[in-house]
Amino acid sequence: MEGGNPFTDRRSVEFRSPDALFNVIPLPPAEAALDDSGYSLHGTGADAITCAVGTPEGVIGVVTRLSPTVVWVMPQGKVEHSEHRTLPVYLSGCGVTLGPIHGAFIRTDMETAGAPVGLQLVSVSLDQGRQILSLLADALKRGVAEPAASALPVQDTIDEAERIRAILMAISTGGNKGVLRRMGRTVRVVLQKLSPDARQLEWHAEDPDVDWGEAPYDIDVIGHNSAHRMKLEAGTTDGHRLITRMPDVLFRIRHRWHRRITAPEGVRVTFHHPLWRELGEMERSVVDLSFSGLCIRCRPEDLLFPGLLPPLLEIHTSDGQAISLRGEIRYVTSVRADGTVLCGLSVAPYSSDEARWVRYISETANPNTCTTDQQLEGLWDVFTLSGFFSLAGKGSEAFDQLKQDFAHMAKRAVEIPQLFCQAVWPSERGPEATLSSMKSYQHTWLIHQVAKRPGKPAVKGLEPGRIMHDLYVRCFEHPQSDADFRWFVAYAEGLNPWISRAHVRYAERYMALNPDLAYSRQVHMMDVYTSEMTGRLHEGISIGPATSAELTLLTTHIARSRPGCYVEALDFSRDRIDMRAVHNQWSGFGLEREREILVARRNGVAVAAAVLEMGQQGINLYSLLDMARLFPLSDAGPSTYVALVDAARRWYAARRRRSFHFLCEDEGGQYVQEAGIHKGPDPYLWIISAKLIPDYLEHISEVSIGRRSAPNTRQG
Repeated sequence: MEGGNPFTDRRSVEFRSPDALFNVIPLPPAEAALDDSGYSLHGTGADAITCAVGTPEGVIGVVTRLSPTVVWVMPQGKVEHSEHRTLPVYLSGCGVTLGPIHGAFIRTDMETAGAPVGLQLVSVSLDQGRQILSLLADALKRGVAEPAASALPVQDTIDEAERIRAILMAISTGGNKGVLRRMGRTVRVVLQKLSPDARQLEWHAEDPDVDWGEAPYDIDVIGHNSAHRMKLEAGTTDGHRLITRMPDVLFRIRHRWHRRITAPEGVRVTFHHPLWRELGEMERSVVDLSFSGLCIRCRPEDLLFPGLLPPLLEIHTSDGQAISLRGEIRYVTSVRADGTVLCGLSVAPYSSDEARWVRYISETANPNTCTTDQQLEGLWDVFTLSGFFSLAGKGSEAFDQLKQDFAHMAKRAVEIPQLFCQAVWPSERGPEATLSSMKSYQHTWLIHQVAKRPGKPAVKGLEPGRIMHDLYVRCFEHPQSDADFRWFVAYAEGLNPWISRAHVRYAERYMALNPDLAYSRQVHMMDVYTSEMTGRLHEGISIGPATSAELTLLTTHIARSRPGCYVEALDFSRDRIDMRAVHNQWSGFGLEREREILVARRNGVAVAAAVLEMGQQGINLYSLLDMARLFPLSDAGPSTYVALVDAARRWYAARRRRSFHFLCEDEGGQYVQEAGIHKGPDPYLWIISAKLIPDYLEHISEVSIGRRSAPNTRQG
């Protein structure tokens, strides 16, 4: 029950030294390509490719998957094999026979009749590679081959009129492209106008000689990261214009985990072929990119194929950076009209370049936003004017002592994109709004600290909602670069209309559909001051760090009393309860992040626990990481809460904290007054799975630029 991130499924090797990285080329075939690489074949009769072993006449069966590194065969009888012996291999199809090529059997299941037989090809020469790929190109042309792996899109149906209107409004505002299809013809279109009152859509054709033809029309248009399909039964044409009614139903097709963006002019990639170094260094232009992928324009003679693993690709950016990546080729198109092919790769940065890669993609994908260090001057005014400092009944003077720490961490955050994303939307009058996210738990990022300056900037053509849309996209997409990313968490002020629409209602909707993916519950975030000890002796109660057995008892209790996404997102599973991995990651950058679990005992028996957390000062102006929670371990647990709060005061005071938050998830009770805990805001604890991020960002488009009024927002 995890959020899900495609990075976690990637098979890759991290080279620990520059010598190892550069000298690894060419790779042995077993390492140069995945053994599920190449193309799946489904030709029969004259369209089939057969495989023979030993001699050209020793046919063992029809090839079902093929690349220059591996062959899979459906045997036509019993196959004699030896996993340790290299044999001549012959491939026959389209009237030609290739071979001998050296190969050895791999993972052959002789216990199952008719099971596929695999052969690993070794020492394949450049000419043999060309011949194999030529054979595959012919199979592709005849429609009897396809890439070995192709993910199918996920489709859902939207039939709520208000949501359809908001989606189409966002698409119209963004000027997104679309394709109209009818009777085998296509027309490139843009949704130019939307008239909600008349329920009409105005489409403009991009083609110079447009032939609209007769309805009905099928139209696909691109949203934030989805394709939306609609069927329009009628339409009125006027030159390059087509007027239709708004559809009653939209079909949404999810097509990417990471949003792809057009590469800036001049961005290029250099690499060597993992199998044939004699091809020399290749330098190719980059078409588009994302945190985890590239599309590059190549040549057929580059001999690239799905499953190939280039160990080193260097991205050369237009500002002179060179960033090292490793990759896997996922698809290669057929030859285009200009004689080139498009090649798609999944990529990941080497650890030495991780920060620069994440920062580069984040900035390139979100050109309207910048980092806080670039707009630090005036940012404090945004918090003041937005009312951010008045949350929980506090004034700006209560935060003045954190101003220096905040400025310091705004600069540090830019250097550590593995942990932080602090974004600002700038204009001529300075920062307009800000939003941040940070990695607070092993699999979880916390969205926080959103504030927007009142009024509208003098930016020509700025549509309502664009500012908040751009900030949310940057901060929610940024964690997708983290291989451990599973969850998003926030403490959201539900009374604010924007927060209610953008956060609370969305989570409540998904809680009803699948409680494993979302959670939203109002809690009480109270303040505790370390100087306000109760002075009680707490007789009969002993308090100390939790033992291993007590940690097991605590995590069992939490698992029984809280939903699974709460346990996973907040590191309350038994293997992560100490937050050691998070502590080590933060401390590796010289930052504080800590969790301590204190247990209250009566007569040596654990009855309650306090989970105390602390984070680096200045990251959040409300110090959201300095948070304590109380959990009963028996019916007598609440009777020890006052003693645990005093123990928590001592723990935080020893770490130079004047106060901390107590997150109360019950109705409070007498212990709140007895422990001297002060009332605070009542936000929603908001959790969503990373699996929902593509859908959530579509939702943000709907409620921001899909609406007619810009949001006014504050959030701790």
